[in-house]
Amino acid sequence: MGDQPALPWRTTWIIGASSGLGAALAKLLDGRVGTVAVSARSVDSLTALQASTQTLAAYPLDVTDEDAVARCYRDIEKSHGPIDLVVLSAGTWEVVSPPDLDPSAFKKSMDVNFMGVVNVLAKIVPDMMRRESGQIAIVSSVAGYRGLPKAAAYGSTKAALINLAESLYPELAEKGVTLSIVNPGFVDTPMTAVNDFPMPFLMPVDAAAQRLLRGLERKNYEITFPRRFTWMLKALRLLPNAVFFWVVRTFMLRS
Repeated sequence: MGDQPALPWRTTWIIGASSGLGAALAKLLDGRVGTVAVSARSVDSLTALQASTQTLAAYPLDVTDEDAVARCYRDIEKSHGPIDLVVLSAGTWEVVSPPDLDPSAFKKSMDVNFMGVVNVLAKIVPDMMRRESGQIAIVSSVAGYRGLPKAAAYGSTKAALINLAESLYPELAEKGVTLSIVNPGFVDTPMTAVNDFPMPFLMPVDAAAQRLLRGLERKNYEITFPRRFTWMLKALRLLPNAVFFWVVRTFMLRS
């Protein structure tokens, strides 16, 4: 990585970095910023990731534990100084299909995908606003644009994240804090590997991480990829409900 130009952050924190998009982004940042703190529940995965890199520092964390989030945040800043980029990519995918509407699937999804983000924001936002600097990226999904089959639990949390980002953005921007919402389509990760349905425009994880990094460098509010698919999903938001549900029944529901 030594021939790569330096990036504009000194200390970064990537949450959900044990695999998938988070891990791929951490590797892109390695050697190009001062410190890349990486967090996830899997201690073994983080240790292996740290061992293969130059500037990654492992901080195991369960984002559903509010006290643990506070401790982890304090430990990182004590060792490496103020964090100027936080990427929130921890997530879980629970397939939900009627008539089986298991409340535990919804609770787990909300605890990890939504409240995990809130737990981190509650710690980092006050400090960033006080310093009037910093950058935050929340990884949501195109599944948050409109309700899709099998995604009742997952999509609900992603829609909530999109709304959360829209709500926070203006006040953070006034204090010099950059907030991005990341809405990927299908990315080839362990999370999507379990899917038993077609995944249009499935994107290699390394290419997705490159797109994410480019959007972060540009400080884009919304970062989406692959564009052909994400713009198709955006178009669904413009359809009248009757047309939208016809599209879903015709092209998305399995017989």
